[in-house]
Amino acid sequence: MNVNRFEKEDETGYPSVRKAKIVRQTGETSVELELCLDGQGQAQLDIPVPFLSHMLHLFAVHSGCDLTIQASGDIEVDDHHLVEDIGICLGRALYESLGDKVGIRRYGQRYTPMDEALARTVLDFSGRSAFVWQAEFRQDKIGQFSTELVEEFFKSVANEARMALHMAVLYGSNHHHMVEALFKSYAAALREAVTLEHHQRLLSSKGVLE
Repeated sequence: MNVNRFEKEDETGYPSVRKAKIVRQTGETSVELELCLDGQGQAQLDIPVPFLSHMLHLFAVHSGCDLTIQASGDIEVDDHHLVEDIGICLGRALYESLGDKVGIRRYGQRYTPMDEALARTVLDFSGRSAFVWQAEFRQDKIGQFSTELVEEFFKSVANEARMALHMAVLYGSNHHHMVEALFKSYAAALREAVTLEHHQRLLSSKGVLE
């Protein structure tokens, strides 16, 4: 996996642009992903998994991040490898773009409704990977997309971003709405957590967030 970070400090001492580009090539997938935390919520997505593309577009809009992805993979087998690897790349881009994490709020939380469904995301850019999932889907697919891949995607993000990520669908009946609420709640919680609020201060009693 190749990583490129782009940052230039402004007069405050913070990076004026926090972004990273991740390139992952395997025998199963090819993913190029660029993430800018300080963006305008723009998305340019070339992903042969339409439902995931829709969800990541929502993620960009509601997180305020700019997200560019060009991806291909062995979807003739199923979508699992590509969905997982895009999650890996997004998590790694989050980790790289945050750098030493000086100044960020670190924590984020959001309850988000989508019509009759309600989702909750609570996260911490602690430098330690943890993932707690409380969501049950009563149907196996949304269109052609396997609902079990939603958990796999976010687990990959949490592991590579070295974050504690707790996600839950509290209730809902429409599965599209339930998953959409999850992505929107994650996006909003992320936006809160990466906000630069503590001037040149690291929010850790240990003095480091790895």
